[in-house]
Amino acid sequence: MRFGRVICMLAIATCVAFSALAQGLPKANTPEGVGFSSDRLKRVTDAFQSEVDKGAIPGAVVLIARNGKIAYFEAFGFRNRENKEPMKTDAIFRIASMSKPITSVAVMMLVEEGKIQLLDPVSRYLPEFKGVQVGVERLNTTTGNSELIGEPPRQEMTIQDLLRHTSGLTYGIFGKSLVKQAYNEANLFDRNQTLAEFVSKIAKLPLAYQPGTTWEYSHSTDVLGRIVEVVSGVTLDQFVADRIAKPLGLSDTSFYVSTEKLDRIAETQIDPTTGKRWPTFDVTSRPNWLAGGSGMVSTASDYVRFAQMLLNGGQLDQVRLLSPRTVSFMTSDHLWPGVAFSPVTLNLFEPLGIAPTPKVGQGFGLGFVVRTQEGRNPMPGSPGEYFWAGIWGTAFWVDPKEKLITVLMMQAAPLQARYYRSLIRNLTSQALIE
Repeated sequence: MRFGRVICMLAIATCVAFSALAQGLPKANTPEGVGFSSDRLKRVTDAFQSEVDKGAIPGAVVLIARNGKIAYFEAFGFRNRENKEPMKTDAIFRIASMSKPITSVAVMMLVEEGKIQLLDPVSRYLPEFKGVQVGVERLNTTTGNSELIGEPPRQEMTIQDLLRHTSGLTYGIFGKSLVKQAYNEANLFDRNQTLAEFVSKIAKLPLAYQPGTTWEYSHSTDVLGRIVEVVSGVTLDQFVADRIAKPLGLSDTSFYVSTEKLDRIAETQIDPTTGKRWPTFDVTSRPNWLAGGSGMVSTASDYVRFAQMLLNGGQLDQVRLLSPRTVSFMTSDHLWPGVAFSPVTLNLFEPLGIAPTPKVGQGFGLGFVVRTQEGRNPMPGSPGEYFWAGIWGTAFWVDPKEKLITVLMMQAAPLQARYYRSLIRNLTSQALIE
């Protein structure tokens, strides 16, 4: 009898454990138990359901946690609107640039092991970058056309530069210049290339800025992914799986979706004005290009566990990935007074409220934007919080002051993301009453 009771208790405990993993974190008994108003959280439901009903978005998953417990976790609309497939809370999303914090954690794990130093030049790990030049546009008075002239860098880009996006690298898809044109012509987003081949390509291109002078959103985190491979001796996806995803119980976080999970992939919807679905990338098989800056998939449940690990100072469920001091270091502002900001940062990112500029009360750490001021930003938040987002509408933030995490998962057109990031910020803030 006693043996049977023990077996029964073990079975119940196992079920509870799997249930907690399935929803990411334990569920609060009531939202009020963690400081939220149930009535005010209903505004989240009403707002996102309204957006689905009027056809603005196909669907979404919203997860709000506080004090390590889930206060709100709902799915809205469709995983695939055209096929009438309903959204579920376990839907898998392309998280795009929300891959960057995961890759940054991988790098900092290797820093903690003494295998990488932030002050090291990138060329120490990737010799291809040793001869990189800075591209400067000069007017050819004979032809009347601008030409790209290569100048030597005044200093080499460092690992810290890559982590905080002051490397001089760029993205060709944002803005127009001769350097960005060269990036686009090099087809740097080719998913058939390996990370080694990607590095070989990008190291031959001119830098957009002198390293260490200018904040410019860029392929920096993709380069970091290759450094993880070189230093660890395993592929980036294997490192993420073995050292981050498996220890934290992130069962759906990867660079592709395995066959048995294909029916959980969320998709963008067809735009009635064009008759076409907003383009994303195929995640049904393992890509050659393991893009640490944009290539991962995940669920709301997985990502809240990753975020809770950071909020806990690098540990979750007796699994420690980083020390508290390392997490504090990563989530501090690493930009200095007088740093320059690229035109794309000022003209595109700043109006979106996500730029690391003093005007909106923010800086940039090692993988995240960090808020430095109470006001200035059009979206509510606390000094000390850190966040990032993905181009197809995914977003998250961690607020240590309030012990709060919010994860928004969507697959929508990029220009829609600004509205929904602001919407979920405001709705979360108004529902927090303690």
